[in-house]
Amino acid sequence: MPSHLSTLMDLSALRDTEFIETIDASPALLQLGGALLQAGYRFTTVTPLTHQRVNARPENAWAATLCDVFGWSRPFRKGTLPSHIEHMLHAANIVVPWREGWRSTLRASTLGPQLFFHSAFPTTETDAVFFGPDTYRFIRALDSELATLVPRIRRAADIGCGAGPGAIAIAARCPQAEVLAIDINNAALQLSAVNAALAGATNVKPCYSDLLNDVDGSFDLIVSNPPYLVDRAQRAYRDGGGALGATLSLAIVDAAIARLTPGGTLLMYTGAAVVNGDTPFLMSVAEHLQRAECSWTCEEIDPDVFGEELDEPAYAQTDRIAAIWLKIYKTPK
Repeated sequence: MPSHLSTLMDLSALRDTEFIETIDASPALLQLGGALLQAGYRFTTVTPLTHQRVNARPENAWAATLCDVFGWSRPFRKGTLPSHIEHMLHAANIVVPWREGWRSTLRASTLGPQLFFHSAFPTTETDAVFFGPDTYRFIRALDSELATLVPRIRRAADIGCGAGPGAIAIAARCPQAEVLAIDINNAALQLSAVNAALAGATNVKPCYSDLLNDVDGSFDLIVSNPPYLVDRAQRAYRDGGGALGATLSLAIVDAAIARLTPGGTLLMYTGAAVVNGDTPFLMSVAEHLQRAECSWTCEEIDPDVFGEELDEPAYAQTDRIAAIWLKIYKTPK
């Protein structure tokens, strides 16, 4: 189990359990999150390239502030942090030695009034828990949809929940709903439990499941912000599978079609490679929906993301990678 999560409940023995009713969030990590919020902590997560460039500046070699430690993932020396926060960091067991100082193994980002713990930079671990610029776009688009969907949502699922922002956003708008935060990454489920507790989202239930295969029932709303790139290291939080990274996104579409209630909705923020003006992923979506009793729309949220990936062999014929918002509505019978 990753050392930075060793104080949290170990879910590895529960992988075959259909539903996890409660996951005890780490009291020490909750206390740390509360202290950061009380201190007025704010941090917006940037792209990895921006993060790398900013940290490479000579004056940023060592942390001097809370944001340096918990946002920019910079090493810090004893005495840099307020003593009570340094104590909480050690109590939560999310700190490792670094040269003549220490380094936090988690980051803390803010989105609106809420704080989210997720993996420290750089996210090289195979079980890294993602939170980044895509998250802000995802939640912004989701919030605009929830305004009209709230009255009919009784059961919802966030597939590939990561740090839990999607599930928590739904829970905040729909306190009457049962909201499943679904992932196959135990580290993500553990941090989702912590982040939900920090947000006071008591109706979020982290659940180990491969897509929807390990949970029962239907859903009024399914949301997802899946990985959509071709990643050489095949890191789960980043690699979408297939020739252009779209395999997982398409699998989520198929799973949702089968499990949405009549009148239910799938909302997905993902990326799609554009090749010679065509979008293969959307062409596949159209094929998969031909026989389904569904209608769908798609819009580009950002026409050009992760441009640096076009240097990779997998994208040799790709014009661009677009961030898209896919909405599938299951027709009532």
